[in-house]
Amino acid sequence: MQLLGILAFVVALLCSVMVHEFGHFITAKHYGMRVSEFFLGFGTKIWSTVRGETEFGIKAIPAGGYCRIEGMSPSEGSVGDERDFYRASGPRKLVVLGAGSFLHFVLGFVLLVILFMGVGTSQVSSTIGEVSKCVDAVTTAKACTATSARTPAQLAGLKVGDRIVSINGKRITNWSKDVEIIRNSPGKPLLFGIDRGQKISGSDSSKPDLEITITPATRISDGKNIGYIGVINTYATVRSDPVAAVKESVTTTGSLISGSVKALISLPSKIPALWSQTVGNKPRDAQGLVGVVGVARLSGEAVGSKKLTTSERFAAFIVIIAQLNIFVGIFNLLPILPLDGGHMAVAIADEVRAFLARLRGRKRPAAIDVAVLTPITMIVFVLLAGLTLLLLVADVVNPVNFNL
Repeated sequence: MQLLGILAFVVALLCSVMVHEFGHFITAKHYGMRVSEFFLGFGTKIWSTVRGETEFGIKAIPAGGYCRIEGMSPSEGSVGDERDFYRASGPRKLVVLGAGSFLHFVLGFVLLVILFMGVGTSQVSSTIGEVSKCVDAVTTAKACTATSARTPAQLAGLKVGDRIVSINGKRITNWSKDVEIIRNSPGKPLLFGIDRGQKISGSDSSKPDLEITITPATRISDGKNIGYIGVINTYATVRSDPVAAVKESVTTTGSLISGSVKALISLPSKIPALWSQTVGNKPRDAQGLVGVVGVARLSGEAVGSKKLTTSERFAAFIVIIAQLNIFVGIFNLLPILPLDGGHMAVAIADEVRAFLARLRGRKRPAAIDVAVLTPITMIVFVLLAGLTLLLLVADVVNPVNFNL
């Protein structure tokens, strides 16, 4: 199963790469630009076919892919007409360059919708899994004694397997949120609707099997009085309806974007620790930097974990791939060459120069030749390649322990 998880990650990664490049391809074609090549992988060509003016194919090294748009700069052997990329307007350049990252965000969002609506997530349910016998076991984690006060749930006769369906007439739809009614009501009687699987045939299925009045006891947490009744609920896989799934996906996507931005900002500060963990054999930080090999291993462990149910394995894998797409989408927007964000920065600089020229009554200046920035591009490339190599070595010689 672990090997299956790793293979699934590799396939998902390659699909993500092709989705990214497809974003560039479809928008470039839409604007009439010439796309000469669309390949999966690098190195020696294994197979290809020509469709229209574009050669599609596969190369030997499955480490990514690329979409070649002609005329990226004035000195790049352009096709010599208005179809050159560098001749396009600024907004069109930005759309083509940003389309790859945009589709990463879309793919991550779609995966999350599938997760919430199709696979489901593990959530605390309203079904009782354990009834604490005494207050001591709840408030102090001590064993019950003969003089220990019993919990409200024990006194009320709640049983393992009971499902709390309503509190004060309010239907329970999300226990993680609805439990706040209990926490906010210390010392106040509450009417609990309980399903115990004892409905008589022909009875009203909308009504609970029984209703019990329980007064939550009080404990102090962070200086506040918190109500509790003394039950531990079970976990269940819950699938959301389409509207709720979209809302949850929007919120989760936002959280993943925020987390990715924070991770990128903190990246330079984590490199020294990664170096010491790699060459000094110090324990890897699970919150530190992890490369592609490490993420592949995490996927394998998640899919093969015996601690997780089948649905939880699928859910974990989907979250990993969704988070990977969001991170890659953000990373590609960094304003440094050779990343898409670097090319977008050049396109924006071109438009700023053109705007200033118009203000001065001058002609539009020649487009910035990206080839002139090759030395900077190479420095960034070497730095990124060095970090990638360091992560590869670290993930192999001193892998992160994910405890799955």
